Amino acid sequence: MQIPSNQRAFDYLREAEGMNPGPWVSHSQHVAQAASNIAKHHPVMNPDHAFILGLLHDIGRREGVYGMRHVVDGYTYMMSEGYPDIAHISITHSYPIPNVMVGSSEWDGTEEEREFVADYLATHPYTDYDRLIQLCDSICMSEGPVLMEKRFVDVTMRYGFNSYTIEKWSAFFDIKDSIERLIGHSIYDYLDGVIKNTFRTEL
Repeated sequence: MQIPSNQRAFDYLREAEGMNPGPWVSHSQHVAQAASNIAKHHPVMNPDHAFILGLLHDIGRREGVYGMRHVVDGYTYMMSEGYPDIAHISITHSYPIPNVMVGSSEWDGTEEEREFVADYLATHPYTDYDRLIQLCDSICMSEGPVLMEKRFVDVTMRYGFNSYTIEKWSAFFDIKDSIERLIGHSIYDYLDGVIKNTFRTEL
């Protein structure tokens, strides 16, 4: 797998935070830790690889406060840096269904970029790592991992509901079920702080 070292990955994230500070940075760190924790119990995945993929899945947000165009920005940047596997995850993490229309927010890139993403999703079958990062993206807020349903509500309140929302939620549950069958446990068994983050028990 062509990915940066752990130190280089953190350097990329710190640089990106300087360019576009925001809660997406802590979200990325929580996705990374959740992915690593789950991958430790998966029969074929490497937890170190999972961590780096999770850490940089949103690296396209370095370019500014944008919506779905961040997937193209991440892809373009990571390809220029020589990391095609990070570039790949930059696109696939937002699409539990390989359909460019299911993004959480409106498409705000160019039409050519949208067509590129549509073609990419149609020609690049998902791997176990794609599914893992999609899952962890769907359960991690900036405060940490939560019940998936809370993350769904959070995203929908910010970006709205569309004709693909229910289908997308169902796809996330299918990913969760598939991974849980492989690891033999609920994913929540391996995530710290879910109860506190979901129910805000410190209040």
